[in-house]
Amino acid sequence: MSLVIAQDISLAYGKKVLFDEDNFTLGPRDRVGLVGANGTGKSSLMKIIAKASLPDGGTIQYSRRARAGYLPQEIAGLPEGTVVEAVMSTVPGRDAMESRLRDTEAALAAAVEEEDQLELAQTLADLHAELDDFENRYGRHHAERILKGLGFRDADLSKPTQALSGGWRMRAALAGLLLQDPDLLLLDEPTNHLDVPTLAWFDGFLRRSNKAMVLISHDRDFLNRQINRVVSLEMEGVREYTGNYEDYKRLRAEEMVLLQAKAEKVEQRRAELQGFIDRFGAKATKAKQAQSRAKMLAKLEKVQLLEERQTMKFRFPEVERSGRDVVLMEDITKRYGALTVYDGLNARLERGQRIAVVGANGAGKTTLLKMVAGELAPDTGKVTLGHNVVVGYYAQHHADKLDRDNTIIEEVRPLAADKPESYVRGVLGAFLFSGDDVEKPIGVLSGGERARVALAKLLLTPSNFLLMDEPTNHLDLDSSEMLIEALKLYGGTLLFVSHNRSFINGLCTHVWEVADGKLTSHPGNLDEYLYHQEQQRLAAEGADTSTSGGKGTGAGAATVSEKERKRLEAEARQRRSVVEGPIKKEIAKLEERIAKVETEQKEREAQLADPVLYNDFARAKPLMDGHRAGKEELEDLYARWEVAQEKLAAAQA
Repeated sequence: MSLVIAQDISLAYGKKVLFDEDNFTLGPRDRVGLVGANGTGKSSLMKIIAKASLPDGGTIQYSRRARAGYLPQEIAGLPEGTVVEAVMSTVPGRDAMESRLRDTEAALAAAVEEEDQLELAQTLADLHAELDDFENRYGRHHAERILKGLGFRDADLSKPTQALSGGWRMRAALAGLLLQDPDLLLLDEPTNHLDVPTLAWFDGFLRRSNKAMVLISHDRDFLNRQINRVVSLEMEGVREYTGNYEDYKRLRAEEMVLLQAKAEKVEQRRAELQGFIDRFGAKATKAKQAQSRAKMLAKLEKVQLLEERQTMKFRFPEVERSGRDVVLMEDITKRYGALTVYDGLNARLERGQRIAVVGANGAGKTTLLKMVAGELAPDTGKVTLGHNVVVGYYAQHHADKLDRDNTIIEEVRPLAADKPESYVRGVLGAFLFSGDDVEKPIGVLSGGERARVALAKLLLTPSNFLLMDEPTNHLDLDSSEMLIEALKLYGGTLLFVSHNRSFINGLCTHVWEVADGKLTSHPGNLDEYLYHQEQQRLAAEGADTSTSGGKGTGAGAATVSEKERKRLEAEARQRRSVVEGPIKKEIAKLEERIAKVETEQKEREAQLADPVLYNDFARAKPLMDGHRAGKEELEDLYARWEVAQEKLAAAQA
């Protein structure tokens, strides 16, 4: 049974048609990734599904009593009151239940007849039981647990919602949705305001949920971990694919190859038929055959090839080699009023390192980059750049650094004054600004377009030390992937802040953890850092348990030696291997068989595409039977693969 049915959805803005009588359904367990380039209508479609806006035509129908929870990219506001009260008040039914309780209590107090009193007392008892059940599911304890998971501290829970900044207001709105536990979660870029620790918690929370979800995200890793189906907004319309984002990319590529091969065969056949008609059409002895060929030509299908939208394609230029030490930070302190962000910070960054700065929001990640870029001076201590270091800085709020009155080409032209305009236009073309697009004023550009202008400026001023603060914000998924690939080939040193797991994992050699005014360096990527953090947490919990049980030896029992830590990590890996190993083997075998059957199917399809084959039924029949059996086997294999993937996700969770 479908949870949501979308029928004949149409939407246009002026001459730009986003949807043209498109249809799709959402099941009660569907975890859908909504993908497409910026400007294709992902957020517009999400609003239509949420019934926050109406399409030009078509309908959205929910199953009876189904509830949806919608998190837009920008929220209008939050309920008044403290943070925890505002989150609790988002759950539907609480106010009505409390009102019924008050009315029943008042009626009981006023009742005179014993029979009325007994009846009202029973109603009151039922209401209290109902309210207790409601509190167990949606009460303060649950609300506080979610808020703390999303990074709120105990002191924040009693703050008025009006005191929250934009990012924290978004987190509170997200907490309200998670507390409601709707049948369908509609999440439009929910990770934009989450730091890495919070993102790890949120990722786990969603993976444990068994409810339906539609998710827009530019984080490839996050998307892959959460979804089992893709709805893609392609140039030919709304398309659907089974599996995660990786599966979608593979299936889309295979579909394009098959259609191209089919189109080539059809065109070859068309040329053969047309050649016969041209050669023999005028001959009386061949006229009948020529007419027959003409009818066959008219009946040949037209193969519609898939069109791909343009994506950014660029490479960072070659850069001069810097000295071994790129930046040295010594005894740095930095305060904002009474808030101490850094106290005695010391750090060194060496040539070729790619360092991701992680930490809770407000820990000082952006402040660190600004001090290294020279845009912000430390209160004490010094930041020293190494020999021949040239800095390029991509700020988090890059739009503030662009002149809104400039056109795109006016904004970037001064950075390459010694180069011809054709070169500048070529660079802008790599970022999808071509022709008259370069004359657009900065002030009318979308967030994604302004991000591309800021990236183009980086290319026009070659630097061997890049500082990047949330560079994937406002970029669509394909553009984020292109930026990762370009940075992999970048020959300089990289220091960056990002909440995008695929971006961090694809690039970083070290993680710098910022907390409590200090900086701690961890070798490896984000997954390795998070695993290390989890093992430390488990070890600390074990030590605390031992101490509280009376078997510890004071403070020493809460510390874990490096040797002990490695032993605990090895044991944890062994436990994971025992649980996950057989499932992964099963998945590998299924994937191996799927690949083999798919190859066999392609070979059969190539033979079946030849019209001559059908003149030889004895040869055609076993091929058709084999193709039918292969299709049935693939359907069975895909189903078994999905079940195995669900088992693996449950085991990992």
